[in-house]
Amino acid sequence: MTAALPRWYVVQTQANAENKAAGHLARQGFTTYLPRYLKKRRHARRVETVTAPLFPRYLFVAAANARQSFAPVRSTPGVAQLVNFGGFPATVPDAVIDMLKDREDPDTAACARKRPFGPGDAVAFRAGPFAGLEGIFAAESGEARVVVLLELLGKLNRVKVDRNWLVPAA
Repeated sequence: MTAALPRWYVVQTQANAENKAAGHLARQGFTTYLPRYLKKRRHARRVETVTAPLFPRYLFVAAANARQSFAPVRSTPGVAQLVNFGGFPATVPDAVIDMLKDREDPDTAACARKRPFGPGDAVAFRAGPFAGLEGIFAAESGEARVVVLLELLGKLNRVKVDRNWLVPAA
């Protein structure tokens, strides 16, 4: 008897591009799974909890059917290659994916989804050269930086800053 679909395949991503690749694959209609764990990170004399990939540079993608083409996967931004063994794409049994999902900390998914600010939110700088000033959150700009509209010299200016410098304005 054959295994039930979807079949899971292993994708190698470019360095630090797991989220980027997963997002692009999802927009193309592929089901992806990027196992994560909560990691303590020390930065600027602070310890914060962040999510990190369980398998850095790898994620899993499910095929909708046995004849689905992997050409779009190979050409997706953030994807380095589809992992192959002997010329055939590497598959992972559903049981392994289910086990990883069952053992994943529920707080990990909540932490990964959490976006502290949305466009138009008032923010205050708690650190950095703008400490004590307030601005308006404009957009995400990569993994660790954001764009904030800040009034300087009588006009609104777009500045890219470290997201850890910001807190919600009171």
